[in-house]
Amino acid sequence: MTSTTAPRFSSVLETPAADPEIARAHFASKLSVETDPSDVFADMEKGIPGFVVVDVRSPQRYAEGHVPGSLNIPHRTLREETTAGIPRDTVVITYCDGPGCNGSTKGALRFASLGYRVKEMIGGLEWWVNDGYAVERDGH
Repeated sequence: MTSTTAPRFSSVLETPAADPEIARAHFASKLSVETDPSDVFADMEKGIPGFVVVDVRSPQRYAEGHVPGSLNIPHRTLREETTAGIPRDTVVITYCDGPGCNGSTKGALRFASLGYRVKEMIGGLEWWVNDGYAVERDGH
């Protein structure tokens, strides 16, 4: 039996939606520090310059499979010496295993602390693979 009375409580609307300008600023800010595998892949395919993809996982995990053309600089080793080959005007895209890994966040924080503009590739390698993009493996 269905009820004809409207529900009295909404989990969605309990907290009012933000003013459109607040929402615009929030989502613009979010996109300024995040990207996704689809956008990274599309720009790589088009040969768009101005960014570098950095896998911040261990060398062993990198060897097992990584985004083609990505550099491997584990987040714990990020410092002036290990990033010296990356021009300061290049946007750095960090990634790790996937949503359950915060290595890309740690790497993005370290790159930003070193003065780089940086974005985190949400979903990491897991979503890269789920989107059907190829991975490189050391030796293959």
